[in-house]
Amino acid sequence: MMGQGVPRGFGDARTVERDIEAVTGPCRAAGATSKVIIEAAYLTDEEKIVACTLAKAAGADFVKTSTGFGPGGATVADVALMRRVVGAEMGVKAAGGVRDLEGLKAMVAAGASRVGASAGVRIVGQSQGGALPATPAAGY
Repeated sequence: MMGQGVPRGFGDARTVERDIEAVTGPCRAAGATSKVIIEAAYLTDEEKIVACTLAKAAGADFVKTSTGFGPGGATVADVALMRRVVGAEMGVKAAGGVRDLEGLKAMVAAGASRVGASAGVRIVGQSQGGALPATPAAGY
């Protein structure tokens, strides 16, 4: 599978793909969903494309924007880029920095099929017309 769309100069991409396959294979066998966390805040757009391409080639079910421990969370631009690379066959999870209903809607519009947010209670309240207090900023 490797070699499709991965530019030269990105190290040993085949080794990375095999490393991802070492996780995605057993996940498939066990009926579990696999997510490859890209940690997009540390990468250039070209590196994000390579990471998504490798995750797709290795059979991952999702690519995810961040762990929550990096310098930033999901951005609309990152989610849109990841969606373009992986297509409709894979999920894209936006994680980190989604604090309100408008942010959630923006991520979904950009292509997120899942959103991870510690502000879930606030978002649900907003979706039902309620105004809940702001979630304290933590992490992002």
